[in-house]
Amino acid sequence: MYKTLIFAKRNFKELSRDLLTLVFTILLPVAIFLIMLFLTNQLNIPNSAFEIQNFTPATIIFSFSFLTLFTAMLVSKDRSTAFLTRLMVTPLKASDYILGYTLPIIVIALIQNITLFIIALLFGLNATFNIFLVILATIPVSIIFSSLGLMLGSILSDKQASGVTSLIIQVVAFTSGMWFDLNMVGGTFKTISYILPFAHSVDLLKYLLAGNYSEVLIPLIVVLGYMILFTILAILLFKKTGTKR
Repeated sequence: MYKTLIFAKRNFKELSRDLLTLVFTILLPVAIFLIMLFLTNQLNIPNSAFEIQNFTPATIIFSFSFLTLFTAMLVSKDRSTAFLTRLMVTPLKASDYILGYTLPIIVIALIQNITLFIIALLFGLNATFNIFLVILATIPVSIIFSSLGLMLGSILSDKQASGVTSLIIQVVAFTSGMWFDLNMVGGTFKTISYILPFAHSVDLLKYLLAGNYSEVLIPLIVVLGYMILFTILAILLFKKTGTKR
């Protein structure tokens, strides 16, 4: 476990020293959040998705999509060098490597949460105990995005990973219900959106933030199911291709 933590510390340093990572994972979601709140207030846009109690959880999930991007790029870059090859001589299992990549992502996710909630509180979000529950619920959600990045980083080069994960960011934005209420769209689009984990993730955070605990069970089951599935797939793919260039 000690060596896993050392590996996790190294990965956190790699991510945090990248200025682009900090801008996209923290500042860009905050900027989008502030811009949309300003436009909604100024233009009186009749869209419930932009109400602060709904838009805050949606923005958190959107911000997590950047974790997929930078996790994939970190893993793919490690694969393209001799770093992972040298690391494989240590007595670490594939699950230990995955944990070493995942732990710093969870830390960054918590920083994203705290930053967005501070901004939201300044703009009128009610300060309740539910905020703490939302932050706890984002841990398995962040693992979903991290595991997705690990899967892509295990099979793609860094340039390929950048392109594919950029597409995923768009998918998350539109299928999570960030920009519009999925119930208003309905049909096939809504069905596809709820096959994916992103809309369920937003719903989970919304229900917790609003205190609608009776609605939490289904999205929670889906989120935990995807977390387990993606984590297992990440371990299997990393074990198979982790050191292949």
